Amino acid sequence: MEAIWLYQFRLIVIGDSTVGKSCLIRRFTEGRFAQVSDPTVGVDFFSRLVEIEPGKRIKLQIWDTAGQERFRSITRAYYRNSVGGLLLFDITNRRSFQNVHEWLEEAKVHVQPYQIVFVLVGHKCDLDTQRQVTRHEAEKLAAAYGMKYIETSARDAINVEKAFTELTRDIYELVRKGDIGIQEGWEGVKSGFVPNVVHSSEEVVKSDRRCLC
Repeated sequence: MEAIWLYQFRLIVIGDSTVGKSCLIRRFTEGRFAQVSDPTVGVDFFSRLVEIEPGKRIKLQIWDTAGQERFRSITRAYYRNSVGGLLLFDITNRRSFQNVHEWLEEAKVHVQPYQIVFVLVGHKCDLDTQRQVTRHEAEKLAAAYGMKYIETSARDAINVEKAFTELTRDIYELVRKGDIGIQEGWEGVKSGFVPNVVHSSEEVVKSDRRCLC
């Protein structure tokens, strides 16, 4: 029987307050844009299946973190069990771009001893006339940190699927090559779920090698 999902990846979405983290996640998971969004308090949780190749589905568990400083002690606890993340800034807010370095340094400290894959996201690209950060300088920063850069708009549904799917695909390739593995005590990557299928050789022996077809 076909697997419901091959792997489960836990992702974290970080960045300054008001850059649009919750709006981006809701557009991706619920297919809608909320004109008014209450500030995230601590951490919210979302999930969705992504088909990265025909028949190959990945379950994403997505943590939406609060950007306000007073909640940082809560959100820091979620870095360690994440395998990937979107680091958002608002292209119309230069300060949010300048704080990217701080967010990455914080992630680097708290993810240890595990590995996390980030994509830099310039959000609210529908407001291009109000842009305070050029695409060139954002791409340059992303390259300096070895990340991809994608510009998105939750309002106009621009590159929302692309941001999450490319991050998922990059993680999947690292898992496939063995650079990232499933580890006991770590929730970043879990093996897939195949319904009603015997997995272990021990169980196969117990079933007297009956045909499951």
